[in-house]
Amino acid sequence: MLEEKRTGNNRNDGEKVSLDELVPKFHLLRKIDRSIDWKKIYPIVEGKYSKIGRPSVDPVVLVKMVMLQHIYGIRSLRQTVAEIEVNVAYRWFIGYGLTERIPHFSTISYNFLHRFDSEMFEEIFTLVLNEGIDSGYVKPSVIFVDSTHIKANANRKKQMKVHVPAAVKKYEEQLHKEIDEDRDDHGKKPLKDREKEEEYVEKTVSTTDPESGLFHKGEHQKCFAYEAQTVCDKNNFILETAVVPGNVHDSVSFDEIYDRVTKRFPEIEVVTADAGYKTPWICKRIFDDGRIPSMPYKRPQTKKGYFKKYEYVYDENYDCYICPNNEVLSYSTTNREGYREYKSNPQKCEKCEFRAQCTESKNTQKLVTRHIWEEYIERAEDIRHSPLGKKTYSMRSQTIERVFADAKEKHGMRYTYYKGLNQVTNWVRLKFTAMNLKKLAMWKFKNENPTDFYRFLYTLFKSSYQHTKKPCFS
Repeated sequence: MLEEKRTGNNRNDGEKVSLDELVPKFHLLRKIDRSIDWKKIYPIVEGKYSKIGRPSVDPVVLVKMVMLQHIYGIRSLRQTVAEIEVNVAYRWFIGYGLTERIPHFSTISYNFLHRFDSEMFEEIFTLVLNEGIDSGYVKPSVIFVDSTHIKANANRKKQMKVHVPAAVKKYEEQLHKEIDEDRDDHGKKPLKDREKEEEYVEKTVSTTDPESGLFHKGEHQKCFAYEAQTVCDKNNFILETAVVPGNVHDSVSFDEIYDRVTKRFPEIEVVTADAGYKTPWICKRIFDDGRIPSMPYKRPQTKKGYFKKYEYVYDENYDCYICPNNEVLSYSTTNREGYREYKSNPQKCEKCEFRAQCTESKNTQKLVTRHIWEEYIERAEDIRHSPLGKKTYSMRSQTIERVFADAKEKHGMRYTYYKGLNQVTNWVRLKFTAMNLKKLAMWKFKNENPTDFYRFLYTLFKSSYQHTKKPCFS
């Protein structure tokens, strides 16, 4: 049976209505609006505005409008303003009436590009995070560290080769000191000091966005990108983030974010990371700080068909390696990279039946290396087999990987329209601030209004089933 046809057009009819009545009771923005005290924004922006001239747009309105962009993954500020103009809930959230004129997108853009600095973005991020801490939702005893790549706003065909100074490792001075001590213990002379001349390496740089880095992993197509190094807790609250060029390895950028997150949360006990972080320095640093690294098995970098490194057994008592054919590889030297070199007797290797599976060197001599901090890797390997290691590492798929999945699928973090490390860092921090704010609002609503929360879930399930015949949480 056909529904009754509408004979009239009510588009131009006037009605007396309250804006608050038009926003559903369980709307997400209602939960977000009461999750934090928005008046705390004013002390943060104090000093950013002049005391003379015409009145400016309320800074809380500007921050809320940008939060709307990142909460709903809207691609630009121009599009955000267009959405606010026609969306009743958005207007209600920023406190504007149905006919009130929305601030121009260029006003918001100017403030966030020129008036507000990185420190302000950090303070807004901290404001939301502190609310989660005070509410008891943030649990930083176990943290999860990983990085994700964000495609840069740069054409990969517009590039050039440049020579740049080689990056200096933070622990280089300590490593050189311990190398000399290790050589002295083995009766070797200290290594000569390196030349004072600065070392340079060749890199591919984008002419569009020189601060991005050329990224290529596995079957991915080469592209210029940024890398967002991120830390979260077991409840998926983002604790810290640092953005670096896309060609910087995870283990190189680890120190910066580790320093910042441990300074903010000294109570951290377990640091969970993937195999890219399983290096001698990172394991040593975590253990020396009295914390536990939870890391997975790392496949040996060995050619197919050759013996794996673990098949060469280290004898700690005699400081030597035993090869699969029960021959001894004796200590030779400790090189500048901090690796002890253990070499076989080439005369015995020449006649060995397993030589083809062992070495292809011209002098038929097998070389096995062992870092002077290798014991920390071995301790991390012991943790991997423990109940604690298995439990914490298995949580990565539900924590940090879920954070990245949500950031890209729901909040538009696959690609950035911004250029430059500083602007991209601010953009990423706003994304994660919005994600923390959204989670904080939902947790507060659930714990403060349990009856309403379950009524909301029932309404959601009922509505989605009637329209799609399957649950939908989008």
